[in-house]
Amino acid sequence: MTQPLIAIYGATGHTGRLVAAELHARGQAMVLAGRDPAALEAMAAEYGARAHHAPLDDPAALRGLAESAAVLIHCAGPFSITGEPVASAAAEAGCHYIDHAVEPHHVKHLFDALQAPAQHTGATMIPSLSFYGGLGDLLAAAVAGGMTGIDRVTVAYAVSGWRLTTGALATARQLFAETRRIGFTDGALRVGYVEPRNAVFAFPPPLGPRTMIAPVPFPEALTIPRHIPARNVEAMLTARTFEEEGVFESEHVTPATRARTDFTVAVQAITEHGGRAGHLTGHDLWRAGALASVEGALRLAGGDVPAKGGVLSAAEVFPAEPFLRTLEGLGAFTVTL
Repeated sequence: MTQPLIAIYGATGHTGRLVAAELHARGQAMVLAGRDPAALEAMAAEYGARAHHAPLDDPAALRGLAESAAVLIHCAGPFSITGEPVASAAAEAGCHYIDHAVEPHHVKHLFDALQAPAQHTGATMIPSLSFYGGLGDLLAAAVAGGMTGIDRVTVAYAVSGWRLTTGALATARQLFAETRRIGFTDGALRVGYVEPRNAVFAFPPPLGPRTMIAPVPFPEALTIPRHIPARNVEAMLTARTFEEEGVFESEHVTPATRARTDFTVAVQAITEHGGRAGHLTGHDLWRAGALASVEGALRLAGGDVPAKGGVLSAAEVFPAEPFLRTLEGLGAFTVTL
């Protein structure tokens, strides 16, 4: 029986290389794709894989990539630019799709525009199955599953030592300048200008209370309400994260330097009568995101898919706590529920 092929778009970038290394370590057949043919050929020789040159303005090349694979993991941001052509090719070809997007408007576009095509071809598409967005979605489902009367779900990220790649830096600049922010308040999705504020979130020890930027424009406002009946959903990020020296001058640091991050992701689900909380802690957010997308892709390639295809959040496709526990076993982080 032929092993299903997993394609990586943006394979030569930092996240793409982490994904490729993990798939290779598991003996998974893969095709390395992107926009730099020389870099792709060199990397393909290193891994004994196939290279596929597919510029974003070449629909035939992107469609050929999607038709050759069982699952496509998209790692090349910013997704406001790269997302639509790659995701559309996957939806049209019936290729399962995962991406590392943090941009809410890209995620909303997939839910709005590609739901019908993906359902028609049977493709399961999971945007933002990465550190930001995907882990918050899964952790929220693990914390709040089965609860009713939820007033607020808060996803709080405490991150130190973050070193941005070129794509992440472009994404950050875009999100900072965004005036049409997507939020979920009073039981409805809302798009418009939101004045950021400083808030305080009480992380579990040893972090304790931290000053936060709230809200941050992450995908949880889109994904969590799909499976948790909350009136309000908000994501926050420690203000200190972007105040650290070197965070915006880190495009060309070594992979070892980029790996030196510390993080805690915490979720609170609050009702009139109390609530629940949970968190995960770890190091190297890039590797945690890569492991999440690889685990999801391998499950999709193995047939662990919904009966009907379509665009879904991570927690709509996979049982949240078991998925997180699997990542914990792989060394991505430690889970406390």
